[in-house]
Amino acid sequence: MRAASTGTARGSTAHATLGFIEQTYGQATLADILERVDPSTRDRVMQTAMTDELPYDSLLRVWRAADDVLRTRDAGWMERAGAFAIDSLGQRLYGGLLRKASPMEFVTQSVSLFQLYYAPGDMVPVEAEPGRAVLRLDGFPTAGPLFCQRQTGGLRRAAELAGGRDVSVRHVRCEHEGDAYCEWEIRWG
Repeated sequence: MRAASTGTARGSTAHATLGFIEQTYGQATLADILERVDPSTRDRVMQTAMTDELPYDSLLRVWRAADDVLRTRDAGWMERAGAFAIDSLGQRLYGGLLRKASPMEFVTQSVSLFQLYYAPGDMVPVEAEPGRAVLRLDGFPTAGPLFCQRQTGGLRRAAELAGGRDVSVRHVRCEHEGDAYCEWEIRWG
């Protein structure tokens, strides 16, 4: 049995995931995934507005059902779903936080994009130098690698929107692989 987490996510995280699945794999695949989620969770997710808080466990149930269906045919689906979330709803809801003069300005800004999507916790820069930054997840119960994959794709797309060229993002430390915390290294030209 998978451990329960605590925390919340904005409804937009669920809506972006569902939108990505429908657009990429079709309505039938989306319906199959939603059928795998218990009815009360499915109803909660479908009825949550974009800016409402959703129990993170509910979002995890949807992600895990999607992963059960998609991972064998598309191992990188969750990274692409993270990029899609930033490209679509992220830009619409928080464009001012994404469109910066440089990725450095994005990773060091005082308003946390992470905190607009998830609670508790934050994504904080622990290293920042020209062309490179390392962000650490602090205080959020990820409860599995799907979150980490989504962040990898989302951070890559956010750095691109902030003007980064040849952006690469690596998940260099992961608490699910025995590290004390999760960290992502972002490099850009």
